[in-house]
Amino acid sequence: MIYMFLANGFEETEALTPLDLIRRAGIEIKTVGVGGTEITGAHGIRVSADIADTVFDSSDMTGIILPGGMPGTKNLDASPVVDKALRCAFDGGLLICAICAAPMIPGKRGMLSGKKAVCFPGFEQYLIGAEHTSGRVEHDGRFITAVGMGAALEFGLEIVSAVKGEYEAGALAAAVLAPSFVKGN
Repeated sequence: MIYMFLANGFEETEALTPLDLIRRAGIEIKTVGVGGTEITGAHGIRVSADIADTVFDSSDMTGIILPGGMPGTKNLDASPVVDKALRCAFDGGLLICAICAAPMIPGKRGMLSGKKAVCFPGFEQYLIGAEHTSGRVEHDGRFITAVGMGAALEFGLEIVSAVKGEYEAGALAAAVLAPSFVKGN
């Protein structure tokens, strides 16, 4: 099960676009609300998370997704549940995905050291030991990072590719009219 953590102030597009794509691909994913199940995004859009962080159990976790946005990223970073889940994913060799400002969360913990990574401009100093690139999405090993809202579709498709393979991601990209993601185009 992939778990996407949502905290008040999250960037809605960075969470909901990848979530939609992952569900379309038939990948098991649950949203986890930090501080409860009713979470309000950075632009006032309210969502109901599947579960609250108080009942989160990492025993079936296969990956973690951290959307950006402010103050959502700061709220995720301050959460002991998110920290524990992130450390569990890191120690267990699981998929770790973060977009926009959120790569700062694994980045400042040194988890991106030696990896290619991207983030929203201005957060590069938190990518401790990482090779910051000019890409929109970076996939290095089990880490997927993206620059921000404008790359949310690519970010989601890259997660699908990591879990189900390039063929499945390419078919999904074609189905949602994102042909630039399809390899070879």
